[in-house]
Amino acid sequence: QVRLVESGGGLVQTGGSLRLSCAASGVAFSINAMDWYRQAPGKQRELVATIQSDGRPNYADSVKGRFTISRDNAKGTVALQMNSLKPEDTAVYFCRAQVTNLSRQEYISWGQGTQVTVSS
Repeated sequence: QVRLVESGGGLVQTGGSLRLSCAASGVAFSINAMDWYRQAPGKQRELVATIQSDGRPNYADSVKGRFTISRDNAKGTVALQMNSLKPEDTAVYFCRAQVTNLSRQEYISWGQGTQVTVSS
């Protein structure tokens, strides 16, 4: 089973930057798409950014031009560079991976989440 561990959250002022990282560990045939989701208090979890195994990214409209997702397939990591942060970016950020195990079965793995707080 692949395990995901996020790091890099914290408190930042409006307009500031943070970089989140997520490291995958465990055995798998492949790790396919990797995503960042976020969940603000009282709101549903929402997709922030996705990156395919070939590096193709996709972003939610609310973060386009401010956030950049990247991955290192050799290291099993995915990162989210967040610039020009706004108070509405405050949320718990979760890493997610679509994994194919050695039996060629697909499953989803989630990290435990990291808090990002943007003060006004």
